[in-house]
Amino acid sequence: MKTTILKDKLKDGISVVERISAKSLNLPILNNILVNVEKSFLSLTTTDLEVGIKWWTLVKTEKEGKIAVPARVLSSFINFLPNKPVDLSLKDLTLKIDCDNYKTSIKGFSSEEFPIIPKVPTEESISIPSKLFCQNLSQVVDIASISSTKPEISGIYFLFQKELITMVATDSFRLGERKLYLESGLGNIQKDYSLILPQRAAKEIINIFSEKDGNLVIYFSPNQVMFEIPSSETPHPQVQLTSRLIEGDYPNYQEIIPKQHETKVSLLSQEFINQVKLASLFSGKIHEIKLKIDPKKNQLDLSSQNPDIGEHQSFLKGKVEGKPCEVSFNHRFLLEGLLSVIAGKEKEGEVVLELTGSDKPGVIRFKGDDNYLYLVMPIKTS
Repeated sequence: MKTTILKDKLKDGISVVERISAKSLNLPILNNILVNVEKSFLSLTTTDLEVGIKWWTLVKTEKEGKIAVPARVLSSFINFLPNKPVDLSLKDLTLKIDCDNYKTSIKGFSSEEFPIIPKVPTEESISIPSKLFCQNLSQVVDIASISSTKPEISGIYFLFQKELITMVATDSFRLGERKLYLESGLGNIQKDYSLILPQRAAKEIINIFSEKDGNLVIYFSPNQVMFEIPSSETPHPQVQLTSRLIEGDYPNYQEIIPKQHETKVSLLSQEFINQVKLASLFSGKIHEIKLKIDPKKNQLDLSSQNPDIGEHQSFLKGKVEGKPCEVSFNHRFLLEGLLSVIAGKEKEGEVVLELTGSDKPGVIRFKGDDNYLYLVMPIKTS
């Protein structure tokens, strides 16, 4: 191996891939970054056996070669270098780095020890603006919860159709569903695709691709999925993220979404959020706050009580339709739902809370946006 790359370019590549390098005692090779110089490219690769990330950049290649080097050591060292050309070369199992007045050798491992990232067929794919995809995914990604008994809810459920992507996440206590319509269609897929993507992979997609310009291309296979951003310099990938899929069937979540409601209240979003935060200060061990909706007064009352701290009551004026209703919610789940429905919206907008009695889930939407809903289960007090 012999090549030259600017320090900032190398630093950017390391920052993309290093987060997924696993701290594994059983498989120490996973703690490494695979550095590969081949043809006109330098690539960096990491994997934790669930997710694999690969990054490329154009370089002037004098000699091809590859080696696995410790991610933490390489990343920490590169951060101290001046923003000047960095010469990389390989001697036996040692990566030699020369930059300005720095000359360093990092001991590595044979590339043969590094796991192979499974290849995903590229016959069928969809293409979607990267920032748009990540913005929508961010509304549901934090709702999923790691579960050993229900591994299906440990991930994000996706349904890809002709002009629609549906993203769903739940932890059994709340649920978020985002529908993303694309007038231009989804590309060259010949059928509907559904999959469950591990939460960690979904979060890495947001970390890596949310600020990338251009389209994110998604490729499908029965057990794997690949997300790719093309390079702006050449018709070649810049970053690929490959992830295994969670096996199993996603719960039929549509059964728990109420088809009708008995009570509907519209409130200014920021006022509602502030009142929930205030009430949460006085909630007890089960994080309960009580909501009482009065159609006659067009009012929502909030109350909370903690025997060690005190109690709190406040009210909000809004527009109430339907029956009176009293219901209790976990304040954290309610607040996170409110914050998720207003993500990317104007601060002075309105949110809508739909209820069907004290023992049925509540549904929160942003007024005028029917493409995202947040469902939260009540706390049953009797």
